[in-house]
Amino acid sequence: MRIYEVSKRTPQLIGQLLQVWEASVRATHLFLSDAEIKQIKEYVPQALNGVKHLIVAENESGDPAAFFGTEDNRLEMLFLLPGERGKGLGRQLLQYGIEHYNIQEVTVNEQNPQAVGFYEHMGFATYKRTDHDEEGNPYPLLYMRLNRN
Repeated sequence: MRIYEVSKRTPQLIGQLLQVWEASVRATHLFLSDAEIKQIKEYVPQALNGVKHLIVAENESGDPAAFFGTEDNRLEMLFLLPGERGKGLGRQLLQYGIEHYNIQEVTVNEQNPQAVGFYEHMGFATYKRTDHDEEGNPYPLLYMRLNRN
């Protein structure tokens, strides 16, 4: 697995990452309807192009298997292909982000208990909760901070 920061965000790469995003969301965000996923998907390329640091993990074939985006010490996004889950890749990517980009915070959907558990296992603790997401949808968010104790 090769991990690197993307220097040139080509339409082809953004398309590949969009596929990783959708597969990951469909496997983990079970509270979202198909229509909601399709609606959110329209904004993902903008987020991928806009995040300050975009880091990709490529499999042996050179295809993206996972990625994360970070900005201002916050993990903005972390998505893995469903087949890569449970193999330590998420942990590896998050540790890479903490070491290289000083990630200290993440916001996670409360209705995604696997992600909440993952971040808690990685040393993050909730410091704030909202009843709605940033778009005002009824999806509670947990704001988590890395606990360095």
